[in-house]
Amino acid sequence: MDRLAEEFRAGRRPALARAISMAELARPEVGDLLGRLLPAPRRARRFGLTGPPGAGKSSLAAGVAALLRERGEDVAIIAVDPTSPFSGGALLGDRIRMNDLSTDPGVFIRSMATRGSLGGLAAATRDALDLLDAFGFDNVLVETVGVGQTELEVAAAADTVAVVLVPESGDGVQTMKAGLMEIADLFVVNKADRPGAGRLSRDIRQALDLRRGTALAGASGHHGVGFSRSDPPGHGAARDDGQARRPPHAAAHEDGGAGEWETPVLGTSAGRGEGLAELLEGLLAHRRHLEESGEIVDRRQARARLHVRDLVAARLLERADRFQASSEDLSHWVPEVAAGRESVHRVAELLANAILKKADTPRREARR
Repeated sequence: MDRLAEEFRAGRRPALARAISMAELARPEVGDLLGRLLPAPRRARRFGLTGPPGAGKSSLAAGVAALLRERGEDVAIIAVDPTSPFSGGALLGDRIRMNDLSTDPGVFIRSMATRGSLGGLAAATRDALDLLDAFGFDNVLVETVGVGQTELEVAAAADTVAVVLVPESGDGVQTMKAGLMEIADLFVVNKADRPGAGRLSRDIRQALDLRRGTALAGASGHHGVGFSRSDPPGHGAARDDGQARRPPHAAAHEDGGAGEWETPVLGTSAGRGEGLAELLEGLLAHRRHLEESGEIVDRRQARARLHVRDLVAARLLERADRFQASSEDLSHWVPEVAAGRESVHRVAELLANAILKKADTPRREARR
């Protein structure tokens, strides 16, 4: 452990990779290791990319990483793939799509599986992000699987979240139903050279206007201007009002301070390498807004609070599982609940009280 911590602080990548593996495997000594490594200033920009499968998130992440490398900044990428509920395995194909970056010494790529996490992010993923930050990376990108409501957890892991959609994703109403309005700092319509991209962009902007209460102010007609393959991504995808052509920004107050962030809708075509510069500028602009407004501190504290809560819940669940595995109480009550002779809520309350009572026993004995 001492040697691993020393090599980590010396900036050796194998030590970083091993520390992440220990977090993934939940090794017994990982708590001690993270306790040594993670107390460090949080400096990295944390960008999250989420959206439905096939939206091109991996290609966008690779493109943004390449642009950051051109600026002389290093980049770490966490690509999260879903775990099979049957085999427990994961394809981890994002690593294959980013193969061109794998030989760049300024890029670190790690594929991780959700391991059954309903939020699309394994609990260890947040530890991995903290390790990458403590290691000293300038930028950390996390690309998470998008499966409807489970996209939302990325908001607890990143400071800036870009929601990636494609023309086949549906309309703005579906977007609102998925809850993405609340977590998106930027919307990206990828594969914007395809038919329907312009309509999707308009739907998203109208949904944003509804949320702000300004839907009728300067709203374009339902049909609007069509989108053709000749329209370059970044322009045609939102050319009705020109929003995508203007750099994303925060509205400024009269006193010059940072105001409310105006969520931009950007058009890209990752396969063609188009619109990537605008996407990077949007991510960086939002980061500047967070710093100027002071919101970055609030987001980090909210993230820390949620991480602590989730770890506490995980430890309590482990204790409950151990108790039920060694106790006959559960097997006694299950037939009663199944037969309708007992309420499942009452049984759960009885078992919870029994687990907590057992957990308190060592403490009481220690005090004696």
